[in-house]
Amino acid sequence: MKTSIAKLICLLAFAQLFLLTSCGDDDLKNAATISAKQITLSKDRSYGVDIIYSDSAKVKAKGYAPILDKVTPSVGAIYNEMPKGVKIEFFDDFMKIKGTITSDYAINKLGEKVTIFRKHVVVVSDNMTFTTEELIWDENKKLYTSPYGTVTGKDGQKMTGTKFTAPQDFSTYEIIQGSGQTTIEGDLTQ
Repeated sequence: MKTSIAKLICLLAFAQLFLLTSCGDDDLKNAATISAKQITLSKDRSYGVDIIYSDSAKVKAKGYAPILDKVTPSVGAIYNEMPKGVKIEFFDDFMKIKGTITSDYAINKLGEKVTIFRKHVVVVSDNMTFTTEELIWDENKKLYTSPYGTVTGKDGQKMTGTKFTAPQDFSTYEIIQGSGQTTIEGDLTQ
């Protein structure tokens, strides 16, 4: 019995020695590097946020987010995150709603002046409805872009395609590789 206990102690001592020698200086340096790259975030959370955008004393848009998180990373730029979605209404000069954007999630990158709408994005304007899973607003270019989506015209006809772009008022749009069905009225035999 004493020899089996002695063998067990020798085996445990050998295993411990093996484990200690397998950890080299490089592993400790890597652990320090990984730990130095950690980024801490601080969040300021607001509930039921209304944001009004005006230009020359005229209200141009109003946004609502159930939750707005202002995120300040220890490294990098500050951004606003709307994890429960957002609804934005656009107004004409007479305060009549001329369009909306809704999504289940949005992030506003303040430094880049870019807002990304994600999950069930729906844009409604005077001339069309656009649905997609991601829509990007570039404030510098005053341009909306999306990698993929469906445009439904006022007449109900749909077109699906890639690389959607539209100006900030959605008065026109461009869609690449579009496909859909249309109805042509009149006599086609002439």
